[in-house]
Amino acid sequence: MNVTPLALHSPASVRDALRAGGWDEALAADAAAGIHHLAFRLTGLDQEALEALVLFAGTLGLDVLTGDGWAVLAGSRARLSAFARPWLVPAPLAEAATQVGLALPAQPPTTWDTARGPIALDGPVVMAILNVTPDSFSDGGRAIGVEGALGRAEEMVRAGAGIIDVGGESTRPGRTEAVPEAEELRRVIPVVESLVREHPDLPISVDTVKAEVARAALGVGAAIINDVSGFRLDPAMPSTVARGKAGVVLMHSRGPILEISSYRHAEYRGDVVGIVIAELRAALTLAGEAGILPGATVVDPGFGFSKTEEQCLQLL
Repeated sequence: MNVTPLALHSPASVRDALRAGGWDEALAADAAAGIHHLAFRLTGLDQEALEALVLFAGTLGLDVLTGDGWAVLAGSRARLSAFARPWLVPAPLAEAATQVGLALPAQPPTTWDTARGPIALDGPVVMAILNVTPDSFSDGGRAIGVEGALGRAEEMVRAGAGIIDVGGESTRPGRTEAVPEAEELRRVIPVVESLVREHPDLPISVDTVKAEVARAALGVGAAIINDVSGFRLDPAMPSTVARGKAGVVLMHSRGPILEISSYRHAEYRGDVVGIVIAELRAALTLAGEAGILPGATVVDPGFGFSKTEEQCLQLL
């Protein structure tokens, strides 16, 4: 079963979910117009669960719209919270209640916890990308070496960057060779060390899928690990981040490192939003099992990675 939050206060997103499930366009538009508050799309429901959902949700004052194996559940947060109690709902709805409870939006966090202290989130924070690679698609070769990287970082700080994200391996489309660990260490670690020395109050993030690069970067003062594989490609990465008490970005992607920016793994069975959320939940589960606290974790939907332009727009 998968539970997907639909865009808040957006009848259009509810209408699209109904249309995707086979509803007539006019009927879907009329039904969606009458739904307010929060709405969730539940898929993978068997007939027993669907029938129980229609009966039980009605007693709570929730709206239910259904199709073959799916439902849209909508209502106020208070009523949805009453539903999200698996010990009180009928047995066929226990999993649905659990998943709705997990999907209910939390209060926005006020800080992001990192290895160098918390980053305040009471306003926008710009993470600037510092590629120390010769082959990045937009700026390859601009910041090669420590001196070049420091100069580029100075420009970024003057322009308002609150975090510098250092990357030693390009993820541009069309690459044919991965960067060896030793080469990535050679590119990244001296730059991180110099940035921490020159800007001791500036959080430094390192974009890597390799646990050894992450460990070394944290050892010289990096605050955040930005894993574009979402913990998929190196099983040692979750424990490395946890031991370093680092902030972490878990980006959604698919496939090996040379394929993540291609369309080779862009099949989502017509539900890119629901499936991306489900796969990000798997990454969050790995983080939690490793001991990484929620306040240290940021999720990234991975626009442009294993997704077509249309799928990226749906995610946005």
